[in-house]
Amino acid sequence: MFDRRAFIHLAAAALATAGIARAAAQADTPRPVNTLGSSDGVAIRGYDPVAYFRDGGPRLGKPEFSVRHGGAVWRFAKAEHKALFEAEPERYLPAYGGFCAYGTSRGYLVKIEPEAWSIVDGRLYLNYDLGVRETWARRTKTYIARADGNWPRLTAKDIR
Repeated sequence: MFDRRAFIHLAAAALATAGIARAAAQADTPRPVNTLGSSDGVAIRGYDPVAYFRDGGPRLGKPEFSVRHGGAVWRFAKAEHKALFEAEPERYLPAYGGFCAYGTSRGYLVKIEPEAWSIVDGRLYLNYDLGVRETWARRTKTYIARADGNWPRLTAKDIR
């Protein structure tokens, strides 16, 4: 028979194990990708995520340079960009699945305009429009912290 102290330790271990299993399951669950406005599952309005890093701005991708990743089709402006993405997708994927970073910080998932972007600490962030990007730029670190906190809750349900 268990004494009170043994029971508490056993219960704590069971809860910890359940938490670890839940966290592992969430890590394996694909996060939603912004395919808003696309009938064929193309991410971020067909723009090349590698171009922001390599070309210094948005470039429309081409269907012949496409790859499926994370439940969406990603397009690239050239074969080199496609190859870079395939080698290191996490390096080039936009934050928050390509949804508006500011919107994510406010607790909702919304569209983006490809021209409203920034790279912060090596990560691509997209915004709703140029006006929102100005707001985002005023307190970027604060908004990133808020968006990071909101992202797991916003992606707990399948929105695709």
